[in-house]
Amino acid sequence: MMSSYVYAIMLLLPLSAAMVILQRNPYQALVMRGILGAIAALVYAMLGGADVALTEALVGTMLAITLYVVAVRSSLVMRLGVLEGEGAKKNLQWQPMLDYLRALLKRYQLRLELVPYADDQALYQALAAKEVHGICLMDRTGQTAEEVAPRILVRVRRLADIFATELPGAIAEAKLYRDDQLDPLPLSSALTEEHL
Repeated sequence: MMSSYVYAIMLLLPLSAAMVILQRNPYQALVMRGILGAIAALVYAMLGGADVALTEALVGTMLAITLYVVAVRSSLVMRLGVLEGEGAKKNLQWQPMLDYLRALLKRYQLRLELVPYADDQALYQALAAKEVHGICLMDRTGQTAEEVAPRILVRVRRLADIFATELPGAIAEAKLYRDDQLDPLPLSSALTEEHL
């Protein structure tokens, strides 16, 4: 007959598995996955399967966590297409917008990666080819660049929802750029109302 502490340790398996599933932060979920693997290896060792416990600890847990870290690190990036040299211009709204976007995305465990393109047409093509999650353009018609908030077109609905609720219009205007708008690509270099 097994001792009661063995049953108590076994009850930790479904509890730690539930914590892995319900965890919103992917990095904390990786820690929980490591705890789950350690508990599983401990249970195997207590039940007499030392070889299975060693395999679980080395292969099951360590290899899985290593692969998960690589996958999580590479997938939690928002790629934003921008024009080359746009950040270097003396635009009063450019740097505050980038700082605000980075802080906003950090709350969702995302990083902001700027991808430079030569012209507006290349930006639209990158959005159509799914090379970037969104593009940022300055409206150059009429007013000076310092007076106009940048426009961000995103193709991911969740990002559009986040920007719509949490991005002030004075910093940037965000719109969802639907797939049916991606073809044909606009020929003009400035954004027009029909594309928004």
